[in-house]
Amino acid sequence: MVALRVSEWKRHGLDRLYVNAPDGKAVAWFDRRTGHVEVVDERLRQQILEALTPYMIRSAASPGGVASTLRTPPPSDYDLASRRPGQALREKIRADCPSLIQRSLEWALRRPENASWRTGLRGERIVSRELVRLRRHGWRTLHSIPLSPTWDIDHLLIGPGGVFSINTKHHRGKTVWVGDHVARINYGEGRPYPRSSRREAAVVKKVLDRGCRFAVEVKPVLVFVKPAKLTVQPSLQDVRAIENRELSALSPLTGVLSPEQVDAVYAVARDQRSWTGAV
Repeated sequence: MVALRVSEWKRHGLDRLYVNAPDGKAVAWFDRRTGHVEVVDERLRQQILEALTPYMIRSAASPGGVASTLRTPPPSDYDLASRRPGQALREKIRADCPSLIQRSLEWALRRPENASWRTGLRGERIVSRELVRLRRHGWRTLHSIPLSPTWDIDHLLIGPGGVFSINTKHHRGKTVWVGDHVARINYGEGRPYPRSSRREAAVVKKVLDRGCRFAVEVKPVLVFVKPAKLTVQPSLQDVRAIENRELSALSPLTGVLSPEQVDAVYAVARDQRSWTGAV
């Protein structure tokens, strides 16, 4: 058992309780306004919740308390914060090639059905590295949110500038044109990327509106990884189509969600149970 200490912290409009280990390192914090608990050290989860319980009860009982929004981090089996970028694609590749030898052979042979999965996985990894840079500006990310056995949200970005549902497309070195309803790669057949991005954003909004109990605007983003040239039709207004290196332009956006709302949205989104019945 580790002796944990709970201390108050009020600054910049925030009202939090921090749980600290004996060495002073914060292992969790509790937001009194939203009821959100962020566990930093999962090994101490049970002790952290036991240490915070008396404070949670007092907050919920106080006028304007957070009884209706009190949330603890979901059990590890349901916590989407632990999912890696491209996890759905990783699972497809492993299911098709269970052993390391098989995967190495498939990589050498470059079978078309697996090549697209591997290309997509590389793209999602590249985009995830760009998103990491936004964290210092108050943004949070989730990756590969499963909606069904064949459909997932590549990335979800949550921060002071709002919520963005990110659909990653890896067409390195190719010419990309994006219109209102389709995208064309090397002037080929139209692909329904903008329509798919709108649909994903609508699903995310439905889930977050239901879980947060306040309206959450969700903007669809199409991110093209390292294209030779990207051309976006000016009439395309509701879907943001950008190259991966342009994601940094989202970092200074503010004024859409308060810090408390960011916490609440993230708490709902990271719980896999929130997505049950979404599609």
